[in-house]
Amino acid sequence: MSKTLDRIAELGLTLPDVAAPAGAYVPALRTGNYVYTSGQLPVVDGKLPATGHIGSDVDLETGYDLARTAGLNALAAIAGVLGDLDKVVRVVKVTGFVNSADDFTQQPAVINGVSELYGEIFGDRGQHTRSAVGVNTLPLGTPVEVEVIVEVEDDAA
Repeated sequence: MSKTLDRIAELGLTLPDVAAPAGAYVPALRTGNYVYTSGQLPVVDGKLPATGHIGSDVDLETGYDLARTAGLNALAAIAGVLGDLDKVVRVVKVTGFVNSADDFTQQPAVINGVSELYGEIFGDRGQHTRSAVGVNTLPLGTPVEVEVIVEVEDDAA
């Protein structure tokens, strides 16, 4: 087992199966020493545990947890490309989209769910740049969607 999967297990989490794409795209793609994910939703067992706008239909704490789940799903997509999360050199960028009520302004607090998860899993390698963007709707009514870019080991020998 990899050190990263061991760490995920220590946190009481498991890496989920890669979610099937809902359109004409792939969940993650490697180019050079980077892996880019498509937008990852907080799907659990094929379903969204909540839908709606954060700040009206969904509270901040639930939004945080959903961002964490979306971040774990992004790691599954990355593992699907790499085969081993130990190949991640560092998390480079997280972009979080928050389906926000009109007066909701705490998008960064929601996306902290994924940012803090990556710190717990990767330590210093999990420190990343980030954008937390409020939007008025997201696919399937999901409260949050996350995209991730990671730098990975060079496979050239």
